[in-house]
Amino acid sequence: MTNQILLACIYLAVFLFLQRALTHWVRKLAQMKQVSVARTSLVTRFISYVMFFITLSLMAVSLGLGYQDVSLFVSSAFAVMGVALVAQWSILSNLTAGVLIFFVFPYRIGERIRVVDKDEDISGVIIEIALFHVLIHRDNGDTITYPNNLMLQKAVLKLADQTPLAERQALLEGKKKFDPE
Repeated sequence: MTNQILLACIYLAVFLFLQRALTHWVRKLAQMKQVSVARTSLVTRFISYVMFFITLSLMAVSLGLGYQDVSLFVSSAFAVMGVALVAQWSILSNLTAGVLIFFVFPYRIGERIRVVDKDEDISGVIIEIALFHVLIHRDNGDTITYPNNLMLQKAVLKLADQTPLAERQALLEGKKKFDPE
């Protein structure tokens, strides 16, 4: 029994070490990519939850619950979550795309982009990149909420910025409405 408790403590210590290391790495990456603190917090929390679930499963096995019992519980939990999330497939898709965009999206807040779409001209300045969507401020003053999963599926072009830096900064801070003239 002492060995089991010691092993569970080791799992917990490894979890805490990895959580701090990954949190530090994600924050450093977020500063480098100029990502908002709120978005960084959401991604860090998501990674921590996944790591905690894995650690909890390992601790349960090491404390003698039995691999079959733990695997039955884990597979049942994933089945229930799978059924619930398939019903809300777009939520799961946007959540996954939001995490991917955090790590690999080449565009930043304040940059001017165009999403290549044959039905409508979706171009403007990125004013927010959230976990489920990207907000794009159009030249005519409209704000488009564009889902993250579509942002990854369609081609996105970076446009030459025609807006003065001070005006863009005021737009991003919400102090001014965008005026293309």
